[in-house]
Amino acid sequence: MLRAYVTSAVAGAFLLGMGTAALALTGEYDNMCTMGLAMGKDIKTDCSINGQIGGKTYCFGSQEAKTEFMKAPEANLAKAQAYYSKKKG
Repeated sequence: MLRAYVTSAVAGAFLLGMGTAALALTGEYDNMCTMGLAMGKDIKTDCSINGQIGGKTYCFGSQEAKTEFMKAPEANLAKAQAYYSKKKG
């Protein structure tokens, strides 16, 4: 009887984990830290720290990076876009 409960609990935890992974956000710039890009750096993120600007999701490597970015979002977004375009081009 105990084995049935343990098996059910393990199966439930596995399914919950799969569902959570499916909910992961996808942001602009291939989930790179937008503030990092604005500073000319490639910093991959899981997009767990993010912000919405103009209906688009932007990812950040840390809360500090997001806070710094939001001090001048238009200017930082322009820098990030310029750097990312050069890198991809």
